Amino acid sequence: MVHVIRLTSGEILIGMDLLLSALLAATMTPTPVPDDTYNSPGTVGFIVTFAVAGIAVFLIFDMNRRVRDTRYRSEVREKLAQEELENLTVEKPERPAPPAKPNRANQEPGSAQ
Repeated sequence: MVHVIRLTSGEILIGMDLLLSALLAATMTPTPVPDDTYNSPGTVGFIVTFAVAGIAVFLIFDMNRRVRDTRYRSEVREKLAQEELENLTVEKPERPAPPAKPNRANQEPGSAQ
């Protein structure tokens, strides 16, 4: 249903559609407040974050243990190798006596002995 309303200034308003649009334009939607739109991860997010942190701490401790064990093993190997070198006796092989050198002092050429 359309009603024509004549105002004193000469403007014509056409029915309920214009009134409804004016009413909707007058009521603005509220702007969201940041505190109202904040969504926390909740209990599941806390549990997942706590689990990831726990796994990271476990991995750090495990890595430290493995590095320490490897270092101790290498130190033990070095000590055993050093002890083995200290206990090792080097014996020279027995060689035969070198042949006797001929006496060539002041011999004249052509003289036979």
